[in-house]
Amino acid sequence: MDSTAHAFKDNAHKALGDDQLQEALGNLRHGFTQRRAQARDQLPEFDALRDAARDIKNHTLAHLDLYLERYESKVSEQGGKVHWCATAEDARRTILDICRSVDAKLVTKGKSMVAEEIGLNDYLEANGVTPAETDLGEYIIQLRNEPPSHIIAPAVHLTKAQVEADFRKNHSELPPERSLVEPEALVQEARTMLRQKYLDADVGITGANFLIAETGSSIIVTNEGNGDLTQCLPKVHIVIASLEKVVPTLEDVSIILRVLARSGTGQEFTAYTTFSTGPKREGDLDGPDEYHVVLLDNGRSAMLGSEYQDVLRCIRCGACMNHCPVYHAVGGHAYGWVYPGPIGAVLTPSLIGVEEAGHLPNASTFCGRCEAVCPMRIPLPKMMRHWREKEFERNLTPTAARSGLKLWAFFAKRPALYAMLNRFNARLLRALGGRKGSLRSLPLASGWTDHRDFPAPQGKSFQELWAKRQNGSGATPRTPGA
Repeated sequence: MDSTAHAFKDNAHKALGDDQLQEALGNLRHGFTQRRAQARDQLPEFDALRDAARDIKNHTLAHLDLYLERYESKVSEQGGKVHWCATAEDARRTILDICRSVDAKLVTKGKSMVAEEIGLNDYLEANGVTPAETDLGEYIIQLRNEPPSHIIAPAVHLTKAQVEADFRKNHSELPPERSLVEPEALVQEARTMLRQKYLDADVGITGANFLIAETGSSIIVTNEGNGDLTQCLPKVHIVIASLEKVVPTLEDVSIILRVLARSGTGQEFTAYTTFSTGPKREGDLDGPDEYHVVLLDNGRSAMLGSEYQDVLRCIRCGACMNHCPVYHAVGGHAYGWVYPGPIGAVLTPSLIGVEEAGHLPNASTFCGRCEAVCPMRIPLPKMMRHWREKEFERNLTPTAARSGLKLWAFFAKRPALYAMLNRFNARLLRALGGRKGSLRSLPLASGWTDHRDFPAPQGKSFQELWAKRQNGSGATPRTPGA
């Protein structure tokens, strides 16, 4: 997938002015967040499970080579084959070779962010293989020739009216007088259009939420059942997953599954949790004749042992973007690559470089909601700060921002001068704010005041309150700002 992460500011500006997008995002701001809160409150041990899930992944990442070797051994024992792919090109070429080995013309696909990462659909089409997305959201955006805008809800940026218009445009063989007012009618129509594709497909490709080293199994979690049809009906099943998806045991994955759906969609469990272990065996009624696992690195091994290793704990639940005020404002496409929201702000620079994606870690209020709701307790704000530091060190930060930081540093190193300037600025802004208590415009702050009023300072400054508290507690008072 080609990146436009470098154009995040322009992308965001367009998104803010898109009325249909803003209407669609309004549904996101309430649905997922409320359901997660309810699911959390109904499970008293939820935070204890988060701690256990974090520890499992930390242990796995510390011994990743051993568990990956164990996983490959178990897949081979079950009659499958693991393909190790260092780059996106390696993964694309491997999948195409498997498709050509059975003369595949049609491939059904379950939802896979890794497939998006390597640009699989375009590659297959360019080489004579037709990919058919079967997840409802992915099916919709494939009709529109768009990338997903959310990890678990690819079409969350669209309204029902837009989906209806796309169906009428692309399903022209169906009666034009049919009613598509109800969401159920849209779902049923998609099922109708997809049914024959499941039967005709030569190869089925799915992602994997987890890979189990103990058994050589892959797991997908879905709410539609499309993943089961994709991997059971064709004669070849290809699993594409990144290295960090491996988990040691079935018991370990059962713990993580208890926080996955609750965090992402507010469900206790998804409707389908499907385990696949090798190809069809003698006596099996269904299943593929061949089972392949394409394991992708694509920069992840370089993150091991670095300040970004913790992001490899991610289980792609989408909770961070469901609660992110920046994502709520601009949606997923503004981020310009596969992974949007707070997880994208850390993962994207790691995979395609801070030179291309340096805007993303700056697209944060640092409110901390992403870390607070993450089921794997990933410290996303801390890692965004690391990327900001690297951006600054490499002189990638805009000149105005660098100059502003240097000016701030000059005063910060001189506490008495800093405190005096703060008092002066606070009084000036308070006077300019008048009885309304806010300013409609402010020099050097148009990025804020173009969209909202700037609140004038009220009361005492933090430094003044801190000095008062120190005096009141009997501690030795400090110079404000020291």
